[in-house]
Amino acid sequence: MGKIVDILIPDLGADKDVDLIDVMVEIGDEVEVEDGLITLETEKASMDVPTTHAGVIKEILVKVGDKMNSGDLIARVEVQEEASAEPAKEEVKAAPTAAPTASKPAPSNVEVSANAKEVKGQVLVIGAGPGGYSAAFRCADLGLDTVLVERHPTLGGVCLNVGCIPSKALLHVAKVIDEAAHIEHAGVKFGKPEIDLPGVAAYKSGVVKKLTEGLSAMAKMRKVNVIQGVAKFVDEHTVVVEHTDNAGEQTKVTFDSCIIAAGSQSSKMGFIPHEDPRIWDSTNALEVKEVPKRLLVMGGGIIGLEMATVYQRLGSQIDVVVRGPQVMTGTDKDIVKVYTKANEKKFNFMFKTQTQAIIPKQEGIYVEFKGDNAPAEPQTYDAVLVAMGRTPNGLNLGLENTGVEVDDKGFISVDKQMRTKVPHIFAIGDIIGQPMLAHKAVHEGHVAAEVIAGHKVFFEPKQIPGIAYTFPEIATAGMSEIEAKEAGINYEVASFPWSASGRALASDVSETGMTKLIFDKDTHQLIGGALVGENAGELLGEISLALEMDCDAEDIGLTIHAHPTLHESVGMCAEIFHGSITDLPNKKAVKKK
Repeated sequence: MGKIVDILIPDLGADKDVDLIDVMVEIGDEVEVEDGLITLETEKASMDVPTTHAGVIKEILVKVGDKMNSGDLIARVEVQEEASAEPAKEEVKAAPTAAPTASKPAPSNVEVSANAKEVKGQVLVIGAGPGGYSAAFRCADLGLDTVLVERHPTLGGVCLNVGCIPSKALLHVAKVIDEAAHIEHAGVKFGKPEIDLPGVAAYKSGVVKKLTEGLSAMAKMRKVNVIQGVAKFVDEHTVVVEHTDNAGEQTKVTFDSCIIAAGSQSSKMGFIPHEDPRIWDSTNALEVKEVPKRLLVMGGGIIGLEMATVYQRLGSQIDVVVRGPQVMTGTDKDIVKVYTKANEKKFNFMFKTQTQAIIPKQEGIYVEFKGDNAPAEPQTYDAVLVAMGRTPNGLNLGLENTGVEVDDKGFISVDKQMRTKVPHIFAIGDIIGQPMLAHKAVHEGHVAAEVIAGHKVFFEPKQIPGIAYTFPEIATAGMSEIEAKEAGINYEVASFPWSASGRALASDVSETGMTKLIFDKDTHQLIGGALVGENAGELLGEISLALEMDCDAEDIGLTIHAHPTLHESVGMCAEIFHGSITDLPNKKAVKKK
């Protein structure tokens, strides 16, 4: 009998209570080092957790639906004494803000054609998403000769071309449809809308085109040298770009400094037949080529729920399968409860349920479920949207030819100045870890550019806001209650229901809104905030600024907010905590004898 070794969850960085969505092995299976054991899903990314030892699975101590944290025990493996590859409890960071520890793979041979065009720049930026183009433009503004490599014909990356912006255009269309359908009680009647899908798609594309053309013009104005193609590192000062606009052509780029902003891609699950055109990712969903009669959304994260919102308004019957007890893992239950109640008649939520099999047939996609709310019989769908997170592109860049550390998921290690282990190579955005948000990448890009230019700056935000552009919207900044509890903070919550807001009542959004602030009970300092409701994302700025400025309840409560507005609910939350609220019963009022 060999030695029994514990396999643990690696360091997950800031992520807590991460959903376990797949167990990939069974007791008795033989595994090799780096074979996947389980799959975890955060709000915007999924990751396989590998075994650190080769051997036989003797015990599995987790199941689908469990909440996992760094250091949790996954399984026990029987190994031969000499087969142990590394200490059982050594941690390998998976999706960090501060970087993972990773072993460097063997260098690969990247061929450079003798006919390759040669370009030299002080700074090379790889990837032209929000982080990449912002970094490139900031470098240029600081007087640095800048080269920007982007594989697609337009700048803007996933966010602008097939993500944040087109989805918001479609959500605008969906919102108008919804408002027209529900205004009858206010004395205005509309007929059933006629949906012109090509017209909807053209509107969406027109929005994207305006922005991408603007970026192209700004790149030219700043004299940024834009090269269309895929970059791979030859060494620590050279990449070769395989052109995507002229197949077979190459450009060899040498640089003094480099910023990697290569982003991420939709995650793919092994049991899903992604080759079937009826199996969609978010990019397919944004094409709006058809409105499926029945659509299954796999995943309760932001991307899936936004697309569910669009297609429900366009006429689809929506099922949402969620492995956990609620959508938007990591968001406080009181906020999610308002969202769920507002949508429980629009979507069929299947909580604590997972897909067991997906079988494409001519008449539709057959899906088998298991779990607490699984249908007894297989269900047939016209399309299935897989929204199970995103995977970073760090393993596709030839970084093994440099000293840059990349973990086995593709995340790159960086410090607070966005430097990798190679001092002149920086990395920003999705490729360095959670949260995978465009606005985070933009600020990281500015830091990297300014450090290259010789400025002493660091990426040290006190909060990173997040918004789900659902109906109603959910917007958060700073700590959640979940995080405050885990940190052992003595906190107090102050919540203002929009049912007490004159503006919300007049705008017919009073039943689907709430504002919530979280204060340190000892110092009275604001430590977090959340909103759910109409245009919640547009109301978040004050909370974000208050967190950055270390405001306390008095600072916020004594700031005069305009009336009647939705944002005055932020001030009223502070008044609730302070005990000066007059728009609601005051629980802290002096008791009369």
